[in-house]
Amino acid sequence: MKENSYYDYLREQVDGRFHPVKTLKEDEDRRIILLNHPKSGQLFVLREFRGSPEVYRKLMTVSSPHLPRVYDVAEKNGRLIVLEEYIRGDSLDELLKAGLLGVKETRRIALQLCEALWVLHKLGAVHRDVKPENTLIRGAEAVLIDFDASRLQKPRQSTDTVVLGTTGYAAPEQYGIAQTDARTDIYALGVMINVMLTGEHPSRALAGGHMGRVVQRCTMMNPDQRYRDIPHLMEAL
Repeated sequence: MKENSYYDYLREQVDGRFHPVKTLKEDEDRRIILLNHPKSGQLFVLREFRGSPEVYRKLMTVSSPHLPRVYDVAEKNGRLIVLEEYIRGDSLDELLKAGLLGVKETRRIALQLCEALWVLHKLGAVHRDVKPENTLIRGAEAVLIDFDASRLQKPRQSTDTVVLGTTGYAAPEQYGIAQTDARTDIYALGVMINVMLTGEHPSRALAGGHMGRVVQRCTMMNPDQRYRDIPHLMEAL
């Protein structure tokens, strides 16, 4: 089945087999809808946005407790439909509004996000938007979501073709200085660790002790001075 035809086929299948529950997010660039499958009672998330299908297709091949399952991906004229697992839980951003986390809890969440990122990086992909809003807490598990800004690493390119990321969490290279790679996600995770502990960006208030030293290494301006990869960060944590 041709790609354009499959996009229409999947859209028909969604419209015919799933009932919309509510719109989770909608703007001019994308729409995210919570769906119910009446026969099973299972909930799913449908994403529609403009971008590349490469990372979502890679994610269809993996399973991790710290990543949502991706069930189907279709593309038409640069517009994507992604059907994925619905994660029940609150965002880390919402939880942090109730108060800061201790070192033990911060380390546990950071290590679980490292596991998610290590799966992604082994696929040759970079998330590029690691932040509390994209981290859901499902019981004792942290789950990294939203791969709309993700991309596969392209060693022959000197910079990314599209600048994406969230101010405060985006590494310097995401602004066209160099190509993003695994160390870009390490930068963002370092900022997150600091926010969990202090509520502030490390440039304003650096966490104390060993965790502060980990944050400092993660968020070096020069990627070569950060942890080389996720296993080295996990070892430091």
